[in-house]
Parts: sequence; C-alpha cells; structure tokens
Amino acid sequence: MYEPSGVKTSPQIPVPERMKAWVLGDPDQLLLRDKPTPVPGRAEVLVRIDAVAICATDLEVIHSGSPASILGGLPFNKNFTPGHEYMGTVAALGPGVDEFEIGERISVEIHAGCGQCKRCRQGMYTSCLNYGDADKAHRANGFTTDGGFAEYAINHINTLARVPDTMSDAEATLVVTAGTAMYGLTELGGLVAGESVVVIGPGPIGLLAVAVAKALGASPVILTGTRNGRLAIGKELGADRVINIAQENAVDVVKQLTGGIGADYVIECAGTEATINQAIHMANRGGKICLAAFPHEPVTTDLAHLVKNNIYAYGIRGEGRSATRRAMALMAEKRFDATKIHTHTFPLADLPTALRYARDRVEDAIKVVVTTRQAGIQANAAAE
Repeated sequence: MYEPSGVKTSPQIPVPERMKAWVLGDPDQLLLRDKPTPVPGRAEVLVRIDAVAICATDLEVIHSGSPASILGGLPFNKNFTPGHEYMGTVAALGPGVDEFEIGERISVEIHAGCGQCKRCRQGMYTSCLNYGDADKAHRANGFTTDGGFAEYAINHINTLARVPDTMSDAEATLVVTAGTAMYGLTELGGLVAGESVVVIGPGPIGLLAVAVAKALGASPVILTGTRNGRLAIGKELGADRVINIAQENAVDVVKQLTGGIGADYVIECAGTEATINQAIHMANRGGKICLAAFPHEPVTTDLAHLVKNNIYAYGIRGEGRSATRRAMALMAEKRFDATKIHTHTFPLADLPTALRYARDRVEDAIKVVVTTRQAGIQANAAAE
C-alpha cells in the first residue's frame, strides 16, 4: 500500500508501491523493470503518466547518453528512466501542496530549476546554474532525473499545466513541443505580429513553430525543408509559403517574399551547417535567428555576414519562461491543431517499437506517442 508519510493520496486514484518503468542499460538498450513508485516532496506531485511522446533528444540520450547526466556522468546502467514529453493525472500530493488536486489532468515541462541561482530568478530555469544538482533541488526529468517512460513520475508544481477536458491525452503530450517553439519566439522578442518569420526544418518543433508564429500574428510565415509531405502539413498549420530546398534556392525565395531585405526572424530547426548558414543569409539587417536544434558536429558559419549586418543569434534549450503554459493556452483555444504532427501511437509495453518508428521515420513518422491509458504494461513485455 502506497502511504508515504506526509503525502496525500485518494482511494479514487489508487497508487501501487511499485511500478513498471523502462530503464537505460548499455547504449541503445532499454529494459522493462519494476521500480519503487517515487515519493513526492515539498512542492511536488506524483503524476500517473497516461501518455508520453517521443522526442529526437530521447533517441540521442538512449544512443549516446548526452545531453542526459546522471550522478555527474553518462546515464548508462544507472537505473535511469528517460522520456520527457508526457502528460498524466495527479495521483498524489507532496507535503503542503494545495495548488493542484488529485485527479486533475496535467501536462508537464521538463525543467524545474533550483529557484535560487541568478538564472532561475531571471526566469531562465532551463539554464539553471545548478543544473543536475539534486541537492540544490534542480530537476530535468528525462535528463538529470527519472523521466516519463514509466507508469509514474515526480514533478514540481511549477512544471505543470492543466489539460482541458476537450484535449486528448495525445494532444496534451505535444504541449512541450509547442512550448519549445513558443520559447524560441519569446527569446527573439515575442512581438511577432506583422513580422516575417522563416522556419527551417519541418520536424515536430519546426512544424509547431509555424503554427505558433501564425497564431501570434506573424506574416508571412515561411517554411523550408525537403519532404513534400511535411511541407504540406506546414501549410495546414499556417505557413503562407513553403520552400522545398531541393527545388528552389531558399535564401533567394525568402528575399523575394520580403521585398529583397530578408526575414525579421528565422527559427533554425534542422541543425546542419548548410541550414544554419541559410538562416544567417535569410535574416535581414538587424534580424534575429533562433537556433533550436542540436548540431551533431561543429559548424563553420559565415560570422562575418552576421556581424556586418548586426544579426542576433540566440540558442535555446527546452521550453523556458513558462512557454508551455502559453502554448497550452493557444492549443486550448484551438488556435492551431497540434495533432496534425501526431502520426503513430503504441502502448508503453511496445516502447522499443515506438522508438524504432521515431528513429527510422517508419511510415514517415513525425510524432510518436506511447500510452498507458488504454492498457497497462504487461509483465512479460520484452525489451529489444
């Protein structure tokens, strides 16, 4: 019986003492294991995870370890559970928590900063100066603390956003992705109404960056990429013009669409040397670039053009400054349909298959969601 001291529970949402969770063994090895159900502390809740989306960064963590860090090192063979884009139901309340009630549906953001350092006090908790230091109360679920490929997880109350009854579980998992796009636009200045925005790369973040920019009044919104199917989804989400860079010169087209001066804002979501340099040459004098992707290799860029033209470049990590809550507000009001990027769903017991679909883009998978809601994890589920 799950009855930790000081923790409030409810018979309406029974909680087991142990749970099923996927843990990371060696690189590319996930194992389904029993773990103790975690216990929330002050300002924390226990979340029953109902659905979790797979992010490209999850694939990086499982394969190479970085950017996750457990006990000061790589996360392999440390009983660590990855996964960070989840939603669920509040199942138990830590001591003194009255901001949420048991039974409420919530979505989460990844980062809960220490709340003490200079960056956290500025609202930049994704850049917490005590990153990874549990003794300082920092949490980044799926990166420095256990994440969402499990039945339960602990979240700080500051990371929670209520999910309206009109929103499905799968859609609610996409709030983190939309929040990352919102954070990028926030760091670029936030007031994008009437401004030109180019989004490079029609992956999940890029597609929802189109949707968020359009919902905030940007015009024109331009999307570049190579996959016509994804570019078509970008049009459905609000892109005024899409550019297949295999068929057109993206920089030339952007200049044509902006009266020859270039775009006010560019959100780079591909992370390649070629696309980063495209972003630099697409931006107008005094324009701003958001770097939202992790390049896999060092990148050589045309810094001279950037400096000569007073172009600003911003790197973002995650979805800071409460961007997920603002993204949730737009999604709750149906300002855009994030479910257009949700392509596949699997039960949590089939997580290895879901990861393969996401990694190999099987059937042109964009956003793959795994769920515990329809059926529980079977004890005999086998890991790949």
